[in-house]
Amino acid sequence: MKLKLLDKYIIRKFLGTYIFAIALILAITVMLDINEKLDAFLKAPLKETIFDYFVNFLPYFANQFSPLFTFIAVIFFTSKLADNSEIIAMLSTGMSYRRLLVPYLLSAAVIAASTFILSAYIIPPANVKRIAYQNTYVRNKAVTYGSNIQMQVAPGVVAYMNRYDNTTKTGYRFSLESFKDKKLVSRLTAQTIHYDTLHNWVVRDYMIRDLKGTRETITRGTRLDTVIQIEPRDFLIAKNDQEMLTSPDLTEYIRHQKERGVANIKSFEIEYHRRYAITAAAFILTVIGMSLSSKKVKGGMGVNIGIGLVLSFTYILFMTVTSTFAVSGYTSPMVAMWIPNIIYTVIAILLYRKAASG
Repeated sequence: MKLKLLDKYIIRKFLGTYIFAIALILAITVMLDINEKLDAFLKAPLKETIFDYFVNFLPYFANQFSPLFTFIAVIFFTSKLADNSEIIAMLSTGMSYRRLLVPYLLSAAVIAASTFILSAYIIPPANVKRIAYQNTYVRNKAVTYGSNIQMQVAPGVVAYMNRYDNTTKTGYRFSLESFKDKKLVSRLTAQTIHYDTLHNWVVRDYMIRDLKGTRETITRGTRLDTVIQIEPRDFLIAKNDQEMLTSPDLTEYIRHQKERGVANIKSFEIEYHRRYAITAAAFILTVIGMSLSSKKVKGGMGVNIGIGLVLSFTYILFMTVTSTFAVSGYTSPMVAMWIPNIIYTVIAILLYRKAASG
């Protein structure tokens, strides 16, 4: 389909207002963030504050609230078009309401694609620096200690540590059990185990019991270099770890953790599905915003903006609430993240039909 001059005009207005809304809210956010974290910023090097924190914080914040910015942009510029009777003029030329929606959806597609690429591939590596800065200068939320750690490291192989200290890279009271046909065939125990490099562990003061039928062979030693397919990050999971993984890495991480029997990966699954759900939200909220604000209303633009803010904030709040359903086990992470989109899709269809028929 060839874009007409009118399509380009609406796309330019939509994306321009979207960028303006982001810039305005980010400016306010930066001021509030500086006020909140002033003590941390004063003790941190200026270069790290600018390039490790703010350069990575701003796109992260903008992407998190992309649905809000999209909705505000649609409501704002469409209400202005309606107040100036420009939409009436467009429809009076014979243009259908469905055709009028096309440039809106094209603009939403640009925003959706940008949102997904940022959240899936660009922002996660940037979050590594941002979170490291916060852990160093603001508040350290890194998990450095674990206890009663048990996971399957390979089919039929289960590892256990009574506790693990990541500051010294050392685990205590370690055991590694191998099973065949649900029968124990080998068991390694050690007083300590030290993480060296990728999958390389050093066990100290160890004993290995090899079981063959009724025969048992025992081997003892003071040090043994081993390769065990686990890393500290597999069982030391901090609150924001999922935000530092790209979508392909998230997929691989979730698969590995499920194979190992790790239970606390709901936040990773929620983050994975949230990235897709928030991408689709650009289209849903665009239709709602356009349907609400394309007609003149008593009270003018202020009423539309007020309604838009309420709906967009309730959408974000709703997504936050439904994520707790997944954490609590009431529903799957995918269902939890898509419930708001399903409900708001129904709202979008109803509002669109009402606007088109009016």
